[in-house]
Amino acid sequence: MKKTLILALVLAMLLVGSVAGQGITYNTGFQVQNLGTGTATITIIYYNQDGSVAASVPDSIPAGGSKTYYPLTAVPDGFNGSVVISSDMPIAAIANELGNAGAYAASYAGFDAGATTINLPLIMRGNYGFNTWFNVQNAGTSDAHVTVTYTPGSAGSGATQTATIKPGAAYTFDQSTFTALGSMFVGSAQVTSDQAIVATCNQVGPTTLFAYDGFTPAQSATTLAFPLVNANNYGYKTGIQIMNIGSAATTVTISYTPSVAGTASTETKAIAAGASETFAYYHFTARFVGSGAVTANTASQNLVAVVNQLNSGANKGAAYGAFDPTAATDKISFPLIMAKNSGYYTGTTIQNVGTASTIVTITYSGSSAIDTRTLAPGESWPFNQNDTFASTYVGSATVTATGGVKIIGICNELKPSGTGDTFLVYEGFSIP
Repeated sequence: MKKTLILALVLAMLLVGSVAGQGITYNTGFQVQNLGTGTATITIIYYNQDGSVAASVPDSIPAGGSKTYYPLTAVPDGFNGSVVISSDMPIAAIANELGNAGAYAASYAGFDAGATTINLPLIMRGNYGFNTWFNVQNAGTSDAHVTVTYTPGSAGSGATQTATIKPGAAYTFDQSTFTALGSMFVGSAQVTSDQAIVATCNQVGPTTLFAYDGFTPAQSATTLAFPLVNANNYGYKTGIQIMNIGSAATTVTISYTPSVAGTASTETKAIAAGASETFAYYHFTARFVGSGAVTANTASQNLVAVVNQLNSGANKGAAYGAFDPTAATDKISFPLIMAKNSGYYTGTTIQNVGTASTIVTITYSGSSAIDTRTLAPGESWPFNQNDTFASTYVGSATVTATGGVKIIGICNELKPSGTGDTFLVYEGFSIP
């Protein structure tokens, strides 16, 4: 489900201004990886929310390399908008958000295309201190007339909102100020438009920030895979929010497979059409580190899901989107990999979603380092890049599997000693 190779165009929302009612000032940086065989000539266009161009920046990235754009010197302080990156080579991109000078942090992946329907599995208002807000970006060529339909799950009232968005621009929907949802809302939302759109949702807690990308219908699937599931793991635990975007109720079963700790188990819940349900968070009683997969979907309805990772004691949280295993390939790219970078490092988790064992190899840009492991079907491999590099490393990575076996993966970015929410995660990009 997340993420396919970015081909000629990246649409990445950069959320860098203050968001009304949330009390947080955001700064965003983004990382662009060149997946081509030649130098990539790129153009970065910054759009204000009224659709006007704030800046246009040409640049180049060497073959196999990556480049970081932070701070955003092309636009003035207070900029709140979106970005479109065009390239003559295949590229992938992620964005990292920092709130209140690093007290909050989250990461999300860029888009290669939009759709006229976007699904957001987890939306909140007043949920024990958690609220969401999301930006919708117009990926089309004409004004987008957008409607948001909210569906309550465990709490709240159904409601709708509308907006008109200029091409390239983004519009902010802030649930903390949308009283029609009720004093407490926990549910989902669907965004529809007469133009192609993309969306990224932020979940804001008292001390944590999570971000995830909205799902198009094409990114839904009857089966889903989750590369990393934690429970009672040194304070970290996982919650999986699955949304049924089909037309009938269905009963979903997730099978959990341990990789580092725990025992195999299953969890089953019914999900009404258009609604979402929470898995994993209340399921485990002992330590578990492994992966998960939807192994039953009684009515074969299309599903999407967001996976939250939370360490409430350490004030750290991050989210990633679930994957459609049938859309996976035998190669993944990660635009940002770090080791010993001012206390930050990355940890990749690769899951074998094929039917045969495979040898997985990680190679790193600008380095001869290689990491490898054999994975059985369904098995996942959590790996810390601090174990690879003896000194500071900032670059990108490519992961390949032998025998054409399909793999998926995520990348955690973590500063364990950080006092704020110094934990981010993004999905790896599947390369055809």
